[in-house]
Amino acid sequence: MLTTDDDPLLENPVPAPTPTMSRTQKDRLTSDLRMACMRISRRVRFESRTDVAPHQFSVLVRLEGGPRTPKELAEIEQVSAPSVTRTVNTLVERGLVARSDDPTDGRQVILSLTAQGKQTIKETRRRRDLWLATRLEHLTDAERALLVDATALLERVAAE
Repeated sequence: MLTTDDDPLLENPVPAPTPTMSRTQKDRLTSDLRMACMRISRRVRFESRTDVAPHQFSVLVRLEGGPRTPKELAEIEQVSAPSVTRTVNTLVERGLVARSDDPTDGRQVILSLTAQGKQTIKETRRRRDLWLATRLEHLTDAERALLVDATALLERVAAE
């Protein structure tokens, strides 16, 4: 048996070459990956059984970073001002968001989370994590390790 003392090439083995994907294979990967990500996202949102709609939860999370104006929320969420207004009105009625006058500009309204809004975020995340954790329990250790690597890659893709 050869050791690294016998053969210096064994110290830094050259990885096996990765086969080049054809255009068709790349297209298929693109489509399959997009659909898998969408399905997981949809299942996590809708099967976690919360009483907050996904668009409402998104606004709550945006306010988690601090108070914002409706205009800022509309820009961040990339939706129209009337759409944000409807969502915010519902969240205010439910006691999840509070409105206050902007101390420097009387024409502006400042939106912030209430204690109930913070609790709703915490509970929604807990339920979503529980739903996904339950599914991950059915995987092998090797499959979970693969998902660790895949998560890092997906984070890189999302950041670009």
